[in-house]
Amino acid sequence: MGAFLAAGGVPKLSTLLWITLAITGARSAALAIDNLVDLKYDKVHPRFTRRPMVTGEVTKEEAVGLIIANLMICLFAVGQLPPICLKLLPLAALPFLVYPYMKRFTFACHGVLGIAIAMAPAGGWVAVRGTIDFPMVVLCLAVGIWIGAFDAIYGAQDEAFDRAHGLHSLATALGAPQAMRLARWLHVLCVACFLLLGILCGLRWPYYLGVLIAALTLVYQHSIVAPYDFSRLTQVYFMRNGIVSVALFLCTWWSLT
Repeated sequence: MGAFLAAGGVPKLSTLLWITLAITGARSAALAIDNLVDLKYDKVHPRFTRRPMVTGEVTKEEAVGLIIANLMICLFAVGQLPPICLKLLPLAALPFLVYPYMKRFTFACHGVLGIAIAMAPAGGWVAVRGTIDFPMVVLCLAVGIWIGAFDAIYGAQDEAFDRAHGLHSLATALGAPQAMRLARWLHVLCVACFLLLGILCGLRWPYYLGVLIAALTLVYQHSIVAPYDFSRLTQVYFMRNGIVSVALFLCTWWSLT
């Protein structure tokens, strides 16, 4: 979405290829790092008994190899983009490299995750335009708030576990009811940022249809979870969050055609 907005349409195919490869490498490395760093907690967490590193299906050495390989893929792909991308890569990579450790120190860990994910549309924008512009900042802000608030909801179910193991989250700081209430208002702010982005970029009505779909998805997600009932907070709930990004991207593309 960042790349399409920066191009005002469809970017060059080669640019899209390198953006996709860079983000895939970074995302894969980030997930493996998170699993590796949290392994000692995952081994005693009831929800994570089937994770490959917990079962031993994937060894620590294999995980480290995967991380190195994917970081090299990311580095190579970014090297094929404008020089500014390589210069900014350390700044973009820092959030996902430090995120797994944040829950040991601060309830703001959800915000760090949001920033890490927001680096993807930022990278797409800079890869196409080669500049940092205000609409890109608004896009990153919208994505960061969306993901951070969603992670706060998803993490609220682990309040008791986190307290028992000295970990931090918005739920351990405020309690699950207050954390989920704050997440609700943050998602309202997120939708407002997406609306502002459409105005700044002069997008046509299909884009706002995507914002509506995203907003309704978030409303539904909030409606099926309560602070004392996380029975519907499953992997399906987690994956359904992807409707937001898919709808926004497709409707942005439609708006630009």
